[in-house]
Amino acid sequence: MTETATPPAADVVDRPPPRRRPWTEPARWRDFSLVPVIFVLGVIGFIVSPAFLTQDNLIGVIQQSTELGLLVLGEALILITGRMDLSLESTIGLAPVLGLWLVMPAHGTRFAGLELFPAWTAIPLCLAVGAAVGAANGFLMLTLRVNGFIATLGMLTMLRGLHVGISEGRSIGDVPESFAYLGKADWLGVPAAVWICLALFALGGAALGYLRHGRALYAIGGNPEAARAAGIRVDRLTWIVLALGGVLAAFAGILYTGHYGAVSASQGNGWIFQVFAAAVIGGIGLKGGRGTLFGALTGVLTLQLVINVMTLGGVPPLWTQFLNGTIIIVALVISRFTSGEKQD
Repeated sequence: MTETATPPAADVVDRPPPRRRPWTEPARWRDFSLVPVIFVLGVIGFIVSPAFLTQDNLIGVIQQSTELGLLVLGEALILITGRMDLSLESTIGLAPVLGLWLVMPAHGTRFAGLELFPAWTAIPLCLAVGAAVGAANGFLMLTLRVNGFIATLGMLTMLRGLHVGISEGRSIGDVPESFAYLGKADWLGVPAAVWICLALFALGGAALGYLRHGRALYAIGGNPEAARAAGIRVDRLTWIVLALGGVLAAFAGILYTGHYGAVSASQGNGWIFQVFAAAVIGGIGLKGGRGTLFGALTGVLTLQLVINVMTLGGVPPLWTQFLNGTIIIVALVISRFTSGEKQD
């Protein structure tokens, strides 16, 4: 009996990447499935309150989507690689606290810092904290082989406790002007945070669609062993994505701090539910290897529009958490039957 010859490893590594799907395929059109929903929500919002279509309200909705949007961007990249990170919820609060703690004066302000670095280094320090948290998650998952859900859940709890401990459970005001600038500045009449968020989503979408390493993330999420056999450095890329997710969460914390003028003691608390709700309804697969950043962005806008319409309609904000959970369950059920895949 003649055995089939196995191609040399070089042939596997040098094999050209899969052809990009044309826009006429149904899988491509699925990325736009929430666009009609956003339009319908706009009509409902106008019916509920004429204030819905005012410039102030629409800009407010978009700006409130930026901080959540950056968390969803980071989580979407991690989910595409077949992993998840629950600690992004805590990173958005802890990273600004640590960055400010290292630069703020030790005396003369409500919050006593260490004053180890000049004020302008607060942003780089904050981003470095986010990268360190993501790298720590990578160490737990990829080196120690700890379950990702449990590891990042423990990290979420630990970081939240560290946040509360350093800030002593109080909000931190009087932040340096350089730290708050991006969150409160306007560029061309639109909040700078909106331009930055859109640019990052566009950059991420282009990387996933056109760069070899970006497309490799789908291969890792779809079948990591096959990706490894094809010469993709699975652990290294996954580690980078986890660190990038932490950086995006920290940057979201910077924008949030500038937007509201302070680091809240509960900043990011409970956000992970909204992050997963936006990602799931935006078509990001929880098992990895599926979804687009455009879909994730429409998921963020849909979620924020629903909340805004409810607020204008007089629905108490106490029902928001119930709504987020309902959206996740409905989206999972729809995804289960449209994809035909079991969600173990």
